[in-house]
Formats: sequence, structure tokens, C-alpha cells
Amino acid sequence: MTTGEPPLSCEELLTTTRSVRHGLDLDRPVDPAVVEDCLRIALQAPNGNNRQNWRWIVLTDPDVRAAVAEVYRAAFHERNAAGLGRLAELPGPARSVLTAARSLADRLHRVPVLVIPCLELDGGRLPEGNQAGVWGSLLPAAWSYALAARSRGLVTAWTAVHLDREREVADLLGLPPTVRQGALLPTAHPLRSTFRPGPRLPLDRVLHRDGWQGTRPD
Repeated sequence: MTTGEPPLSCEELLTTTRSVRHGLDLDRPVDPAVVEDCLRIALQAPNGNNRQNWRWIVLTDPDVRAAVAEVYRAAFHERNAAGLGRLAELPGPARSVLTAARSLADRLHRVPVLVIPCLELDGGRLPEGNQAGVWGSLLPAAWSYALAARSRGLVTAWTAVHLDREREVADLLGLPPTVRQGALLPTAHPLRSTFRPGPRLPLDRVLHRDGWQGTRPD
């Protein structure tokens, strides 16, 4: 731990690791050694056949972050044009999430560290149909990174908006065509130290026992 705070219990860590979009400290630098420590932990995540074909792009250079953020903003506004155009009409929770997402997009260039988890694939080709087996070799490790960051007093925001323009980001970063990006994890110190579990549906609304016929109640 680097915060001086009591260590989080396992349950607290798992239930309070949030996607933080508003409350990022954009002026406090992040120690690169802490980021690398979190990535070393992430490398212990399960992955298919232990191939470990994940690759991690860590962006700290201001000019590089600004270039990626510009692409991200363009993708964000393209994707969310309809919602942003009627923001006042949206239900409160939806409006809050979209407003926070817009805040992140507008300030992404100022976030001290951007982490892009990637997979290196033969020919860079994604399979047809269900791709769970492919991304199951990367996304658990990306979430482990987010958990490790939280345990060390940092926060992240899980986003994949830039993948709408994946090729543009790949070209900016000089990624070979065999490398596919899986997410973007802005990483910073938080402006507050405490977080609560997020709003979720109760378990009995999403649980099916012994097959789909164990339908959730209305």
C-alpha cells in the first residue's frame, strides 16, 4: 500500500473498484513504478493455454496522450451524438453516466497515465462469431490491473470508446497489425478516498438455476 490508509478487505476491493470519470486528480503525477507493479500483478490473471499473448501500452508522454485523446473524443461524440443532443430529456441515472463520460472524454488528455491492454494475434484477425474465448485471455488481466491500482490508492475508468476508431489509435502508437486493443484504462489519483458499491440489480433479477427455465421474476 502507498496511501497510509488501512488495507481494503477483499470484499471491499471487489465491490468499490469503480470507473471514476469525474473525480480524477489531473494535476498529481502517478509514479510509473506503481503502474508497473500493478501490471505485474495483472500478469497473474488466467489466460487461454497460458499463451500470455497480452501486450500493455502505457502512455505518459503528454503529446502522445493528447493525440490519443483527440481520437477518443471524436469517437465519443460520434457514438453519443443522439444522447448528448437530448441530455436534459434523459432519465437521471442515464444523464449522470453520460455527463460523466463526456467529462472524461473532454479531459482525457490531462489524465496522467493511459493504459491500453492489447492482444497479439496471428495475423491480427479476430474470429467469427462469439469472441469470448479470445478476450477471456485479456480482460481478466485488465480488471486485475484496475483492482491492483485501487488497492494502491489509484483509480481507473474502464472504457473502450476509442475502439470505434481502433485503427487510428494503432497508427498513432505504431502498433503492428497483429496487435488488437481491448480497452483503455485512464489511471490517476482520486480526488476522494472513499467509494461505495455501485447501483446494481438484485441477484434474484438475474439468476437462473439449472437452465434458462429458472426464469427471473417479473
